[in-house]
Amino acid sequence: MIGFSHKGNFNNTEKFLKTIQGQQFYDQLNKYGEEGVKALEEATPKDTGKTASSWYYDIVQSPRKVVIAFKNSNVVKGIPIAIILQNGHATGTGGYVQGRDYINPAIQPVFDKMAEMAWKEVCGK
Repeated sequence: MIGFSHKGNFNNTEKFLKTIQGQQFYDQLNKYGEEGVKALEEATPKDTGKTASSWYYDIVQSPRKVVIAFKNSNVVKGIPIAIILQNGHATGTGGYVQGRDYINPAIQPVFDKMAEMAWKEVCGK
């Protein structure tokens, strides 16, 4: 036989779950979306500055999750410039331009803040 017991309650968890259903949660997501865009703008390699100024975010909700999607609208001939700056690309003369990982280090502190905020809400701190 397997037994289970626990002490305490789930009041903080229930409070957090109710909060994320309301506008307060979307206000927080918008705050982190704006922080992420700013971090990406600052970290993006700049030649003309067009790619850096082309960052934006969408909040996408499905029945089981909410996602902040960071996007860049600078696309030239079907090629997303932010991605080739990140991953590298071939040149028209047979050369190769090495990519530079600028997206992950820029956005990670924003993700860390979001996780910390959620953890504090769940733990009631």
